[in-house]
Amino acid sequence: MEDKLGSKGLAVRMLQTLHDYFWWERLWLPVNLTWADLEDRDGRVYAKASDLYITLPLALVFLIIRYFFELYVATPLAALLNVKEKTRLRAPPNPTLEHFYMTSGKQPKQADVELLSRQSGLSGRQVERWFRRRRNQDRPSLLKKFREASWRFTFYLIAFIAGTAVIVDKPWFYDLRKVWEGYPIQSIIPSQYWYYMIELSFYWSLLFSIASDVKRKDFKEQIIHHVATIILISFSWFANYVRAGTLIMALHDSSDYLLESAKMFNYAGWKNTCNNIFIVFAIVFIITRLVILPFWILHCTLVYPLELYPAFFGYYFFNFMMGVLQLLHIFWAYLILRMAHKFITGKVVEDERSDREETESSEGEEVAAGGGAKNRPLANGHPILNNNHRKND
Repeated sequence: MEDKLGSKGLAVRMLQTLHDYFWWERLWLPVNLTWADLEDRDGRVYAKASDLYITLPLALVFLIIRYFFELYVATPLAALLNVKEKTRLRAPPNPTLEHFYMTSGKQPKQADVELLSRQSGLSGRQVERWFRRRRNQDRPSLLKKFREASWRFTFYLIAFIAGTAVIVDKPWFYDLRKVWEGYPIQSIIPSQYWYYMIELSFYWSLLFSIASDVKRKDFKEQIIHHVATIILISFSWFANYVRAGTLIMALHDSSDYLLESAKMFNYAGWKNTCNNIFIVFAIVFIITRLVILPFWILHCTLVYPLELYPAFFGYYFFNFMMGVLQLLHIFWAYLILRMAHKFITGKVVEDERSDREETESSEGEEVAAGGGAKNRPLANGHPILNNNHRKND
C-alpha cells in the first residue's frame, strides 16, 4: 500500500515538475514579466491558456454543422449548378487481383502485371483495366469534392469578412509598430476572443476530418500546415501575440475563399469562370503570402519586438513557426505559378495538387491514342484551367 502511495506521489511530482517547466515564465514572457502581470484586473481581461479548452468541443460542433451544411446546402447547390457524376464501371470480382490491390499496391509494375496475368488467366490489358476501374471505385466523387469546397468556401468567406471587421478599426492595422505597444500587457476584447476561438476550432475540425476528406498530392504538406497553424494560433494566444495573430489569420483567409470558389465552378464545368477566379486568386495569394506576409508581418514580428525587450524563447518559437508557414506558401506558390505559366502559354492545365481522374471515357480515349499514360485526359482537381473547353458560363 505504501509503495502504491509512493509511486502515485512520485508521478504527481513529476507531472508538477513538467507543468512548472512548461509554464516557466521565461519561455513565454519577456524578462522581468510574470503571469501575475497578466491576471484580469480593473475590468481588463487577458488571454489565458484555459480559454482554448473550448476549441475542442467547438471543433466537434463544426463537424456537425459541416455534415448538415453539405447535406442540405451544398448538395442542392450542386444540383442547381448541374454537377454531374461520371459513370464509373466497377471492377469485376477477382480475389487474386483484389489481394494484390489491398496488400501490395494500387499501381502494379509491368512485371507485376505479367505475373498477375498468369495467376488470374487475364490478359495484361485486362489486368491494367481492372486496376484502373478498381482505383476509380476508391476515388472521391465529384459531388464529394464539390461539397467539401462549398463548406470551406463558406467558412473562409465569413471568416475573412469577420476578421476584417475585427481588425480594420484598430490602430495597429494601419501602424504595425502599435502591434507591440504596451506588450504583453494588452487586454483582449470579445471580438478578438471569438475570432481566435472560431478560427482555431475550424482548423481542429480540418485536422480531425483530413483522413476522410479528398486526398491530394500535397496531403503531407496539408497536415503540416494544419498542425503548424494550430500550434501558431495556440502559442500566439498563450504569449498574448493576439494583435499579430489576428492580422495573420485575416491575411490567410483573404485568398482561401477564392481558391475554394474556383474549385466549385470547376466541378460545375464553368471553366471560364473558374479560370478567371483562379487568376484573381493567384494574384491575391502572391501579394498576401509572398509580399505582405514576409515583408510586413514577419518584419513586424522579427524586428519591432526587439526594440522593446530582449529576445526570449517565445519570440524565437513564434517566428520559427511563421517560417514554416512561409516555406509552405513558397511551395504552393511554385505550384500556382506552374499552373499560371501553362495557362498563359495556352496549354491544358490541371491542379498540380490533385491526382488524375481515371474514368471509362478516359480509358476509351487512351486506347484510341495508343494507351500511353501521357495521353490520359487531365483530372478534376482544384481549379483545372482548360482554355479549349467549349462550355460557356
